[in-house]
Parts: sequence; structure tokens; C-alpha cells
Amino acid sequence: MSPPAEANQSRPEHLYLIDGSGYIFRAYYGLPPMTRSDGTPVNAVYGFTSMLLKLIDDGDADYFAVIFDTARATFRNDIYPDYKANRDDPPDDLIPQFPLIREATRAMGLPGIEKAGFEADDLIATYARAAAAKGFRVTIVSSDKDLMQLVDERITMRDPMKNTLIGPDQVVEKFGVGPDKVVDVQALAGDSTDNVPGVPGIGIKTAAQLINTYGDLESVLEHAADITQPKRRENLIAHADLARLSRELVRLRDDVELEDKLESFAVREPDPDKLLAFLTEQGFKSIIARERGRLAGAAPVAAPSAADEAADREHETAGYALIQDEAALGEWVAAAAEADVLAIDTETTSLDSLTAELVGISLALARPVAGARACYIPLGHLNPAEQGNLDLGDGGGAGGAAGEGAAAQDGAPRQIPLEAALALLKPVLADRAVLKVGHNIKYDAEVLARYGVAMAPVDDTMLLSYVLDGGRHGHGLDELARLHLDHTNIKFSEVTGTGRNRIGFARVALDAALDYAAEDADVTLGLYRILKPRLAREHMVAMYETIERPLIAVLVAMEEAGIKVDADELRRLSSDFEKRGATLARDIHALAGHEFNIASPKQLGEVLFDEIGLPGGKKGKTGAYGTGADVLEKLAPRHDLPVLVLDWRHLAKLKSTYTDALVERINPATGRVHTSFAQAVASTGRLSSSDPNLQNIPVRTEEGRKIRKAFVAAEGNLLLSADYSQIELRLLAHVADIKPLKAAFRDGADIHAITASEVFGVPVEGMDPAVRNRAKAINFGIIYGISPFGLARQLGIPQGEAR
Repeated sequence: MSPPAEANQSRPEHLYLIDGSGYIFRAYYGLPPMTRSDGTPVNAVYGFTSMLLKLIDDGDADYFAVIFDTARATFRNDIYPDYKANRDDPPDDLIPQFPLIREATRAMGLPGIEKAGFEADDLIATYARAAAAKGFRVTIVSSDKDLMQLVDERITMRDPMKNTLIGPDQVVEKFGVGPDKVVDVQALAGDSTDNVPGVPGIGIKTAAQLINTYGDLESVLEHAADITQPKRRENLIAHADLARLSRELVRLRDDVELEDKLESFAVREPDPDKLLAFLTEQGFKSIIARERGRLAGAAPVAAPSAADEAADREHETAGYALIQDEAALGEWVAAAAEADVLAIDTETTSLDSLTAELVGISLALARPVAGARACYIPLGHLNPAEQGNLDLGDGGGAGGAAGEGAAAQDGAPRQIPLEAALALLKPVLADRAVLKVGHNIKYDAEVLARYGVAMAPVDDTMLLSYVLDGGRHGHGLDELARLHLDHTNIKFSEVTGTGRNRIGFARVALDAALDYAAEDADVTLGLYRILKPRLAREHMVAMYETIERPLIAVLVAMEEAGIKVDADELRRLSSDFEKRGATLARDIHALAGHEFNIASPKQLGEVLFDEIGLPGGKKGKTGAYGTGADVLEKLAPRHDLPVLVLDWRHLAKLKSTYTDALVERINPATGRVHTSFAQAVASTGRLSSSDPNLQNIPVRTEEGRKIRKAFVAAEGNLLLSADYSQIELRLLAHVADIKPLKAAFRDGADIHAITASEVFGVPVEGMDPAVRNRAKAINFGIIYGISPFGLARQLGIPQGEAR
């Protein structure tokens, strides 16, 4: 952190305005409980201080200020007494941290600004507009949507949760209008979070449509009688005054009289003695260690006491316990039975939940048990004799605090017998009063179910993230930990090794297994505390609670049930494909004049372009010709060999991917094929099937249909095939109120054929199915946001035509 330099005057001076409340609550919900030596809770103080110091170091601010809300009512409560009346009081253990956070701000040498009667957003608006008027560049660090009305060419926002910038384009994406119209949209839509009434029955999307049509709120209200939808028209007329009131509630004041001037926000280094004294008093050893450079020159301060060290509960292995006897496990089970939420994760021998064996279980609780936030219960780790002569490197010993006592005197890992451990855990895992939280908890539930342990009720942080953020980013535990907790998890490969030296988790030394496994449960609990409250704020409770969460149990049952296949029929098909492929190979070799490896793109390219002399050959970076399906299809009219190669590849794929693979995937215990359904993969919201993929069994070719016939029902049962009829387009017709599309569905018309007729100028009657399929690609591509490039590639047409 350095003061503005003369050399920087050629660029606009940069002001950072920090939404203090946003940082406080992110820190509080993102970290487990922490207390300093006198018992004062400090998890929010720790997170706030750590995040703010990192922001200062990573940014390029010339001026910096933290803006806080006051605890008192504001002028908005005078306008509307019920404003924010639905807000809960802060948690009891957060209240004493508010003054400490202000003290932390001063210790870092930063101005902390607040003013009675106004919200932090009003102060941010005042400073941001004043700075922009002076030519400053302004960054508002907040994810608060109310601040988006301030965004312009000089004022941007930085979302600290997603670490993304919010400019005018992002505001349009969020509200459907530019920043200058956000207030009008919010006035119509209201805001249940702040108890802003708005107009009943109008949401953000409808409000944006109205504002874009009529220009602003007053114009919408003036033209309310012209609205064609009866209920919407009635509500706009009846609640016009509520809309105007709501506008005054959501519009930020940018003219607040403030004593602290912009010039006083100039960045400066903190007093090292003052900062070190504050950090030491709180027991924040890890921050002290990270900030050695900033604290250089400070007077010596007494080292943190043992009590302080115990209170510094960060995401480090010091807060994890290795559970190796029934008494210790009993303590955790008793604590879990008294808790509202228990995070759980299993370590196993395989990713296949139907064959995986338990190696260990990790648990995490909000309140520490005997000084630990999370624990690992080893259940299936191998003793040295079973492991063989393994060189585990630095992680192979049992030294260190975590490893102490990790092995009995005979050298075997000391573990609770599996049946005894599960007997202790079973009641709390089935206890309906304790919510079990996992990341991809479907897998853990399936593994435990095979051991006779039922787990309910459950929550899944992977699904919470998927519902809230969909296609914005991935939903793996490691990615979410970096995104939401600013934490890098231990990688699986770091404890198991890679390549030929890789070992199974059952062979990992207990001290390394503890660090890795307990961290997973600990991080899962931290993510839950951040993601679950967002459901209500972002109006996604119904989606999660009525669709995604209940589906977990359904998918568990489906995956356990599996589907019966006729193995003899698959083997017969595989033999048939092999014989036909051999015949095609002989014909291909005859046309080429010699034998070659048809599966080798290099050899095939040389035959096609060098020997036969077909045109259009293009070499890639490896020096080999491209021989993909698109290349062969273009060559097919010119020569029979590309046609035969396409047929050969088709049969080879059917054999390797389906007939052979499905036989190998038959579970010997059940005689059925069991797939895995992923809920949080497809950006469209659909399920994804893998290991094996049962969702893309071919249907458009005769051979593909033969494979489908190998899926059979058990004796006395029937297989029922059901499919939505163009469900996405029907939803589109309803939501967007597209009358011609609605009429087409009512009349039973073929939507894709009609599209093809209009786009390609061909009659519906007698239409080539291939032409209809191109129109189908257009229809669904547009719904799911396909690009001109993607559509051009899918249909094999120029980008201009696709656009």
C-alpha cells in the first residue's frame, strides 16, 4: 500500500469504496466460529481483516475507504416504517464483533465512514458521484444489486464473492435495462429482501419489459390503462402510489453532507505497532505471519499465548482431529446430535458407489469438539504388511501432532472396527433433527446405504451452487473453495501421488489422510454457511427445495436399481459388428491397393490424399492430414473409400462404446447396468449420465435401434418409454407469450418443420428429415444461447447465414 505518486498522475486517480457490511457478513458466514483468549467471537473480524489486507495488496487504489451501515433507522423508515422490517437481528455472536471490525479498519490505517440516518449505500453513492465528477476512476467493492444504479463509464463494481467486475453490460444482464433505469425497474418489481413493496405480480423481467417499452416509471404509470394483460393493468393502476414510494426507497441519495473529504482517503501505510498490537490481541497468528513486510519495524510484542493459539481456528490442520477410539467418536456423535448441521464426507476405494469400500469418514461441526472443527475416522487403512514396501516420502511417517499415536505398537494403523464405528454413527446420520450436508452427497448416501446406514435429511453444497450460479462457473469443491472461501484445498494427488507411483487412499498414511479428508468436510460446512442463505435472498428456495434436493433420493434409488440388459444379445451384436467391420476393412484395403491401419488418421490421410489424390487435404500441427467425419463426408461423393471408412468407424464405435462396454459394465452382484446421474453438470438443467452413458444410445440408425432392444425388463415387468414433446419450445411459447407458437402447438403442427419451411424455403409436405433436423438445431440452439459460430459448425453453413 503506497500513497499516490507523481508518476501516476497521467492516469485517472482511483478510488476504492468498500461496502463494509458485505465484507462483514461474507466473513461471518464463510468461516467457522473462532474465539480469542477471553472468549470473544472473532471469526468475522478475522475474515474481514484478512480479505481487506488482500484487497489492498491486489488493487491499485490511490484512495481507499470502508463504508459502514449504522445500527439506527434511516430516512427511509420515515418514508415507509416497514422498510427492512422483515430483516432478522444479527446473530448473537456477530454483534460484539462490529466494534472490533471498526477497530480493525483503524488499525489498518483506513478511514471507516458511517453517518446516522443514512445507509452505507447512500454514502457510497455520494462519494462515488463526487469522485467521478472530479475525473476519478471509482471501484465499488460490493455485490449489492442496489449499487448497480451508480455504474457508468467511470464507476464500476467489483463483486468480491465472484471476483468479477460489474459494468454497464453486466447491469443489463442482471436487470434487463441500463444502470440509469435500474431504479425504475426496482420500483416496479419491489424487493422482498428489503421489504420494498413494488407492484404486486411484477417481477424484474416484466418490469424491464415495461420500462424498455415506455421509457421510465412515470410513463409506464401514465400508460397503465393501455396494458393488455388485465391483471397487470389493474395492479399498475391500483398500486401506482406504491411504485412511486418504492422508487424513493430504492433510489440512492448522492447528496449526503459528509465531514470526511475525498482527500482524506489517500492511501497510506498503517502504523506497524498499532496493527501488530491489534492482530496479536485477537490471536491472528497466520495474518501476522503473512504480513511480515507490512509489520517490519514494529516494536516487539509478546508472542500469542497457548489460549490464543487454540482460539485461532483457521482452515489449518491444527483444527482437525484423528478419531481412533470409540470414546473419541462418541464425543463427536454426542456433539453432532446436539447440532443443527453436520457436514460429512466419505473416503473410499473407488468412484463407483456400488462397488466402493469405505476407507474413512470425515465430519465437521460449527462448534468445535475438544478443540477441533473437523475430524477424520479411519476405517479401512492398510497396515504396513498389507501395503508392501511403499515409499510414501514426507507423508509416509506418523510423526507430528496429527500422526502421534496414529499407529499401534505392532505398526498397524489404530482404527475403530468398521461395524462398531457405523453402529455409533448410524443414529445421528438417520436423525431427522440433524441436517447432513455433503458435496455431491448422493455418492456418500449410496456408499453408506450399502453398509446399512441411511442418511436423512440431506443438503448438497454442489447443488446449492448449481441452483444459484448455474453456468457461471464449475461446482467442484476445489473451485468453490477458491471462489467463496479464498482457500486452496489439498489436492488428491498430493496425498496419493501420480502416475505409476499413485496409491489408493487406503494406503495413505493417517496424518496425510487426516489433513486431506477433514479439510473436505470443513470446507463443505463453510460453503454451506455461505450458499444456503443466498437461496432466500435470490428467490431460489422453491427451485432447490422442490426440485433439486428431493431429486437426490430419487436418483439414489434409480442408480441402485439399474437396468437389465440382455448380455447374450449384446455379445451377438458385438460379433455381428466385428464380422461386418472385417468385411468393410477388406473392401477398404482392396480400394486402397494394400493393407493399412484404418484407425490411424496418419495412414488414412496418406491413402486418401497422397495415394488416391483426393482434393482438399489439410495437414495439422502434427503433419498428418485431417480425416475427421466432416472431411470424409465432403469426400464421399468423389470416392467410395471415404464412404466405407465412415461405415467402418460407425460399426467400430458401436462395438467398443456400446456392445462390448455394456457387457463389461454389468454388475456381477445384481446382473444389471448401473449408471451415475449428475445433477450439476449440464448448463441446461438436464441430468447427465456417465459410467456408462445411457442417454446417448443411438436411435437414428438400424444398428443403434438393435442396441436399444438389448435393454429389457425383468420378468413380469414392462419398460415404459416417455418423452416430453418439445417441452422447451412450449415453455418458451408460454413465458414469452408468442402467439403464433402457441397456435402451432394448439393445432398440433410440427414446429421444427414450420421453422424449416420458413428458414429454408421448402414446403412442409414431404420435407426431408435432414432439413427438419437442421431447423431443430436452430430452434434449440437459440433457446440455449448458441453462437453464430456454433450454429454454423453444427449445420455446416457459413457464419453469415447462421447469424
